[in-house]
Amino acid sequence: MEKYTACICEGGAERAILDLLLDAHKLIFEREDLIEEELLRCRNAREFERRYLKKGFSEKITVYRILDSRRENFKLSKAYEQKIDVINVITAPEIEMLIICCEGKYKEFKNSGLKPSVYCKTKLKLINVKNYEFIQTYFSDMHILINALHEYRRVSKIRKEEKTLFDLLKSSY
Repeated sequence: MEKYTACICEGGAERAILDLLLDAHKLIFEREDLIEEELLRCRNAREFERRYLKKGFSEKITVYRILDSRRENFKLSKAYEQKIDVINVITAPEIEMLIICCEGKYKEFKNSGLKPSVYCKTKLKLINVKNYEFIQTYFSDMHILINALHEYRRVSKIRKEEKTLFDLLKSSY
């Protein structure tokens, strides 16, 4: 029997980072493990059920939701809630925190009072921080991306029950 995995990304920057990590085989799952072998954009539970769960799955499905909001609900219908494990991977306050950590500007950012994306645009002069292609280029060196994930985990206030992108890395990190 196969194990089924779905990975839902809320935006282009998140999708770019996950694509980089998948292509480098750095995650606890591979692209081939994913439903339809791709990252999904479906944020609504009912829509996810309709689009992806009408197929016959013989085992439980693990759904990783990559998002920056702790309040966004993903309520599955009773027919599916026992068949699916939903794991929220929080990138709060925003995925741009990885760039701030990578640039060594975390303390300066904390004192700025700005949102991460605004800080990146105004202080770091990085205009396209939410753009898929920009993120792919910025983090094209896997060592830089892994270090940014590690640093973000180190400086963040992560709640006990939460997962971060760092938690999806293979255990060799």
